[in-house]
Amino acid sequence: MGVFGLLFLAFSSTLLLLFNLSTAQYRVAKLCLGGNYTTNSTYEANLSILLTSMSNNSTNPNNARFFTSTVGSNSDGIYGLFQCRGDCTSESCKKCAKTATEEVTSRCPFKKETVLYYDECLLHYSDKPFVSNLHLDPTVHMVNDACITANVNQFTRTLSALMEGIVARAVFNSSNLFAVGETYFTSSVNIYGLVQCTQDLSPYDCRRCLYSSIFQLSCCDTRQGGRVVNPSCIIRFEIYNFFGPEAIISAPAPPQITAPPNTNTTNPRQTNSSKRVVIIVVSTVTTVILIATVAISYSLRRRKIDGDVTQMRNGVDEISNVESLQFNFGTIREATDNFSDANKLGQGGFGSVYKLKFTQGRLLDGREIAVKRLSRNSDQGVTEFKNEALLVVKLQHRNLVKLLGFCLEEDEKLLIYEFVPNASLDHFIFGLARNFLINYFSLSSLDPIKCTYLDWERRYQIIGGIARGLLYLHEDSRHRIVHRDLKAGNILLDAKMIPKIADFGMARLFVMDQTEDSTNRIVGTYGYMAPEYAMHGQFSVKSDVFSFGVLILEIISGQKNNCFFQSEHAENLLSYAWKHREGGTALKLIEPALKEQYSRTDAMRCIHIGLLCVQEDIALRPTMAAVVSMLNSNSVTLPLPSTPAFFVNSREPLSTGDNAGHTDQPLQPFLPDQSINEVSVTEIYPR
Repeated sequence: MGVFGLLFLAFSSTLLLLFNLSTAQYRVAKLCLGGNYTTNSTYEANLSILLTSMSNNSTNPNNARFFTSTVGSNSDGIYGLFQCRGDCTSESCKKCAKTATEEVTSRCPFKKETVLYYDECLLHYSDKPFVSNLHLDPTVHMVNDACITANVNQFTRTLSALMEGIVARAVFNSSNLFAVGETYFTSSVNIYGLVQCTQDLSPYDCRRCLYSSIFQLSCCDTRQGGRVVNPSCIIRFEIYNFFGPEAIISAPAPPQITAPPNTNTTNPRQTNSSKRVVIIVVSTVTTVILIATVAISYSLRRRKIDGDVTQMRNGVDEISNVESLQFNFGTIREATDNFSDANKLGQGGFGSVYKLKFTQGRLLDGREIAVKRLSRNSDQGVTEFKNEALLVVKLQHRNLVKLLGFCLEEDEKLLIYEFVPNASLDHFIFGLARNFLINYFSLSSLDPIKCTYLDWERRYQIIGGIARGLLYLHEDSRHRIVHRDLKAGNILLDAKMIPKIADFGMARLFVMDQTEDSTNRIVGTYGYMAPEYAMHGQFSVKSDVFSFGVLILEIISGQKNNCFFQSEHAENLLSYAWKHREGGTALKLIEPALKEQYSRTDAMRCIHIGLLCVQEDIALRPTMAAVVSMLNSNSVTLPLPSTPAFFVNSREPLSTGDNAGHTDQPLQPFLPDQSINEVSVTEIYPR
């Protein structure tokens, strides 16, 4: 090939690369809704006028980022809304508006309602008035195909805390209902989050929309990024910086103080002497300050450690001799081979869990135990450690994990538990359920043997065991305890597959006759949180009942709440179960791996009880005593459930026929390969 041929090839390759970059710039999720209009109709003419008007408005500096428009009236009327992302530039906003208005009719041909979500803007038009009204459905999940491979629980907790902070900024401190934020995860990875509502919403409706979307983030568990999109709001997270230029707000550098010009003439010897005096004085003062600081820090640290041990012993002495519960750190370190990875069982939210066995000595007579070693650098971990130890050591029930002791020496905080060999429930039930993700992203499924190993009888026994454990916490123990983080990952299964509720780091102890409490610090796992807790920080035993209802539906369906794709609108599991029960097809919810080998009566009863537990009205949810009674006796009459919390009311009826889902899909995401872009911004900042 000659020189001109090589030059032509290089030039062509460059053009192709530039073309690919330009076409990949706009990734879009489309929602094609409503009925159809006809060619050359008045509606089509009005739509053309609306789109032209919206494209022109994007060049108006007064309302370029957000505007609404109406064309026509009655059956031919069209209502439109356009909004740019809060962190994009004016030029990017104009380009996105131009692209959206030009492409919308080809992406959803002849549809009377369409929502297009690009990276940098949103376009929504409809034949029905929708402006200033909250619309939570349909919901789109866009999942990054890269996985988090380590510290998954810690990632989930960190992400939840980040999103909570961003939502608060967007709703209460932002004029355009938009905010972005960043938080530290590891030395090489930060998490970036973004939330935005359409500006026609009230702050209250915006908060409802964002929390409803965060509730669905369980669809993106173990993922490096994801989005939840509906017509009224969007949330997104990634482990690379995807913010636009106007989102990066750096604190201004402090002004440099310039010394005024020296107008006095002084003797050089006097100057040198003065300098020596200043240096001596400054050095002496600095040394004294450093010594005092070190002494005070050591005193406070020693007092803190002594106080931790004293408080721990005061709590433990209520039920047992402290010497029989306190383990020696050196002994545990030796038994775990200095906490080697070979003995590591997993990574929890506040530290690692190790397996060890005392083959010598009298401590546990050779029994296997598990040690939870909390992170030294976690201030939150200290609180969680005290909470978990002081609570769990008082609890004795077959369906609660048993705390055998603790260790609190210097910076080390260890909890010693009985060893539960079969890991957590989520390893067993969430394997065959993610067919959509497996097929769409070519993911490998979890162990199918574990999924099929849970036959109907075992699942039913697990549901009953969890219910009895919760009943003990709520009514039968010395104190009423609200767990606040009940989920499949916190249910451990022993060698006989008996469930044991674990991880009491988030639990709250109620005083006598106390029925509810509130907090400004929302903790737990979205997807299992009751709405009154997720949105307002109010919790009670009925919050645990809600989580238990979610668990029931997950156990019998083998699907994680909000992370399944059985319907074309990707609604959450609660809504899906409710609609099938209302439509007389509740048994479609049952895990296909069971292959009809289950009790239809018990299955229907479990679905019914699960829906009773997840009702939005707190007063209508049953107590755990009532739930246990319902599970134990078929003679107990069940009340009719009302609409579940976070109910997704699709605009189209749920299809139950053999051809369900054969029509146009509302979501067509385009997700290119994404790389990590490390930056050092650490603030949550609204725009």
